[in-house]
Parts: sequence; C-alpha cells; structure tokens
Amino acid sequence: MDDKNLMENILLLEKGVCDLYMHGTIESSTDNVHNAFNSALNDSLCMQDELYDKMTAKGWYPTEQAEQNRINTVRQKFGAQC
Repeated sequence: MDDKNLMENILLLEKGVCDLYMHGTIESSTDNVHNAFNSALNDSLCMQDELYDKMTAKGWYPTEQAEQNRINTVRQKFGAQC
C-alpha cells in the first residue's frame, strides 16, 4: 500500500470516528458523557483537518472551485426553507 492509499484510509477512518463521536455527543444523557464525547469529537476534527491539509499539500485531495451561479441557485433553493 502506498502513502496516498494509507492516508486515504486513515482519513476515512477518522471521518467515521467523527460521525460516532458526533452521535455520542448528541445522544448523551449527562453532562459528563456529553463533554467527553464533545472533547473527543473536537480532537478528531482537528486530526481530520491535519490529514486533509497534508493530503492537499501533496495533491492527493484535489478540490474544484464551485461556480458562483451554482452557489446562488443552492442558496435560493434552501434559503427559502429557513
């Protein structure tokens, strides 16, 4: 397995962990449990951000700029629902 695939796998696992911690935070029944999940979520989001930055720097996570007219269309579509 090369470095790119390894980083992709780690990022996917980290995203899954974030999802679990988010649900734990939302569903927790006590402040102590909520704070523990919330702290773990924040730590995991920081790790996810670092992984993303490293992958982007190596060109392993390409992104494209969204067209302004598409942004405006989505904003109009969902802005009316709020």
